[in-house]
Amino acid sequence: MPGGRLTHDERRQIAACVAEGLGYAEIARRLGRPTSTVSREVARNGGPGGYLADHAQQATGRRAGRRRPYRTVSPTVTHDFAERLAALMSGTGLPRMPSRVFVCLLTTESGSLTAAELAARLRVSPASVSKAIAYLHPLGLVGREPDPGGRRERYIVHEDSWLRAWTADTRAHDKVAEATRDGIEILGADTAAGVRLARMGRFFTWISEEMSSTVLTEPAVHNALTVLAALVHAARPLTVDELATALALPRERVADGLNALIQRPAIADPLTVLHASTGAYSVTTRPDRLTPAQRTALTTP
Repeated sequence: MPGGRLTHDERRQIAACVAEGLGYAEIARRLGRPTSTVSREVARNGGPGGYLADHAQQATGRRAGRRRPYRTVSPTVTHDFAERLAALMSGTGLPRMPSRVFVCLLTTESGSLTAAELAARLRVSPASVSKAIAYLHPLGLVGREPDPGGRRERYIVHEDSWLRAWTADTRAHDKVAEATRDGIEILGADTAAGVRLARMGRFFTWISEEMSSTVLTEPAVHNALTVLAALVHAARPLTVDELATALALPRERVADGLNALIQRPAIADPLTVLHASTGAYSVTTRPDRLTPAQRTALTTP
C-alpha cells in the first residue's frame, strides 16, 4: 500500500471518482489508499460537492508550510474535558459508552486508537469498547483500519464524521418518506389512513431536503441548476457526455450537477430527475406534488 502524501495525479483521480458519485471506500480501493485518507482529503478540501484537485493540491502545499504549535496538556485535564463532553453528547441521544469512545478518539492527537488502547484509557473492558464501536460504526462516526505491522484494527475518527452522520440521518428520513408513498398505494390516497400517510411523507421529505441542502456548496448548486435547465430545454433524455458537449462544460461538472439533483431533490422542486438504465437523464414532475386525483384531472380532456 503506498504511503506518504497524495500526489496531484491521485487528487485528480479522487475528483473524477467523487464526480461519478463513488463512495470513499471504492475510491480508496482504486488508489490503494486507506479509506480514511480519501475521506479526510475530500472533507478538508471542499467536501463532496466542492472538491477540486488543483485547489486541494495548492491548499495542501500551504498547510505543509505552517507548523502546528506544540502544547503540553495534563492527562487529567484532557480526561476531565473528555468526560464532560461525553456526558453532554449523551444528552443528545448518543448512549453513554459510545459517547465516551467517540470523544476519546476525538481528543487524541492522532484520532486513531486500538481497542486495547481505548479500553486502557477509558478503564473499561474490551467488550464494552467493542459494543460501542458496533454502535458508532454504522452511523459513520468511527471507521476501521488495519493496524500497520499487526493483526489488530485501529479505530479512527473521520474528519467528515459529522457529515457522514448527517447524511445517514438524511437517508433514513428518505426511506421513511418512500415507505409512506408505498403505504398510500396500498391503502388508497383517498382513505383516512392514506391522507395521514401523505402528511407524514411530506414532513419527512421536507426534513430530509432541509438537512440535505445544508451540505451543498454554491458551485454544486450552480452546476445542478445549469444541468436542470438544459434537460428542461432539451425536452428529451440526454447522457452525461451529451450534456457536457452541448453545455461546453467539463464532464466532471455535469456529473456533479446530476448527482446533486438526484441526491438533493429540493434543488429541482417541483421537478425531479430520472436516470434510465441506458445512462440517459430526463426530468418530470415530482410524484408528491400532485395527488392521483389531480393528475387524472389534469390529463383528462
